[in-house]
Amino acid sequence: MTAITRRLFGALVIGASALAAAPAFAQSGTPHMILTLEDGTVDIELMPEIAPNHVERIVTLTEQGFYDGIVFHRVIDGFMAQTGDPTGTGMGGSELPDVDAEFNAESFQPGAVGAARSQDPNSFNSQFFIVTADASFLDGQYTVFGKVVSGMDAVNALEKGPQSQNGQVENPDKIVSAKIEYK
Repeated sequence: MTAITRRLFGALVIGASALAAAPAFAQSGTPHMILTLEDGTVDIELMPEIAPNHVERIVTLTEQGFYDGIVFHRVIDGFMAQTGDPTGTGMGGSELPDVDAEFNAESFQPGAVGAARSQDPNSFNSQFFIVTADASFLDGQYTVFGKVVSGMDAVNALEKGPQSQNGQVENPDKIVSAKIEYK
C-alpha cells in the first residue's frame, strides 16, 4: 500500500510540474511583446499557432527581463532591424539551447518579425529582426513568429548602420524595456 501511495504521490508531483512548465502563452488571449524604445512603443503580436517554440522562447526571455537594455545592433535601411544579442555584436545569445526552425507560410512583409540565426537553420536562440520592407526572398528560409501591429514608426526611426558595415550600428538605439501582454 505504501508503494502505491508513493507512486501516486510521485505521479501527482510530476503532473503538477508538467502543468507549471506549460508555455506561458497558454494564458487567455494572444501574447504580444511590447517593446518600449527611445522613439516610441512597438506592439508585436506573437504567433504561437505557427511557431510555438519560437514564441515560447521569446516569452520566456522577455519575462526574465533579457531584452531590457539590449541594442538594435544591425539596422539596414530598406530591409530590417535586428536585436536580441546581449553582446551587441550579432554573435551572442542567451544561455538557453537553440531552437529548431519552424518554417511556415507567413511572408516577410513590412512588420514581420523573424528569428535571426546562423547558417544553421536550427540555431535561433534570442536574436530576432523586424522587416521594414518587402523581404519575401527570406520566405521559407527563416521563421516568422510575429508581426508588428503598431509602432512601425518607432522601428523606422532606429539608427541605421552603413551598408559598408552590413548595417552594424555604431551608436545603436536600445530596447528600454520589453514585456508580454495578452490581448
